[in-house]
Amino acid sequence: MHDILGTLRALRRPPLLIRAARIGLQDYRREVHLRRLLRDGPLPPSPTALIRLLETEAALDEERRLAASGYSPARHVEVLIAMMGEARDMPVVPSLVET
Repeated sequence: MHDILGTLRALRRPPLLIRAARIGLQDYRREVHLRRLLRDGPLPPSPTALIRLLETEAALDEERRLAASGYSPARHVEVLIAMMGEARDMPVVPSLVET
């Protein structure tokens, strides 16, 4: 799980995309938005969903960088919102701290 969150923290995207996603995050509802993005079966646990969303987002970012004609900024923001929502809702596992 820490690798997933580390990967998420390491992403560098244009500020406008991130700002739009942060605004949309307040309205994120997993049952509605994630189901529409993943489109299959029961909703997976947050770590699994986040991995799938990271893969989708990487493909969208590649389209953005190549200025592909099929690139959709709205879909890209939608995926970023879901990524932020899933990361926010992942259970926190306390780390072991030596004292």
